[in-house]
Amino acid sequence: MNSTLLDAGTPNASIKEAPVPLDRDLFLRTLLRELAGTLQNVVGVEEAAGYISVVGSVIGENIDAAYRHAINVDRLDRKQVAEVLVDLKRRIEGGFYIIEEREDRIVLGNRCCPFGEFVQGRPSLCMMTSNVFGSIAAENLGYARVEIEESIAAGNAGCRVTVFLTPSENLQLNAREYFRTRDAV
Repeated sequence: MNSTLLDAGTPNASIKEAPVPLDRDLFLRTLLRELAGTLQNVVGVEEAAGYISVVGSVIGENIDAAYRHAINVDRLDRKQVAEVLVDLKRRIEGGFYIIEEREDRIVLGNRCCPFGEFVQGRPSLCMMTSNVFGSIAAENLGYARVEIEESIAAGNAGCRVTVFLTPSENLQLNAREYFRTRDAV
């Protein structure tokens, strides 16, 4: 154990008042970082991304349902999808913004990862973004292909994520496709 941590407190200080940097947010981010790191080390980055993508799909479905219920629509249109992608990240303290919005794509930038510095070296965590964005776009618009071109996890200053809304024969290696799985209610 680091001796500076042992020497930092006051002798006989109350446990409850001890200056321990721990709260729920820090604990959960550390937990996710260590889970992702363990997966990456045990099964590799690609396989770890696959496991995380399963979780991301479920979370994306839940978030999509919550937004559709909140604004009382069966399906979001393209503009609403773009707004939801930015808003959901805002709510979890991400810094996403729209760079470009066209009929066939939504390009987003990001200045601040919701995982904070805990995302460094954990590119598999980017599958949360890919799957949440992909599942929301596909469920509402029929199809999505998400490409994470730059990411904070990979050491870039920010993220650049493109959500393509029409299929293409030229898939990039880092692209993931998503398709609608539910019928309109």
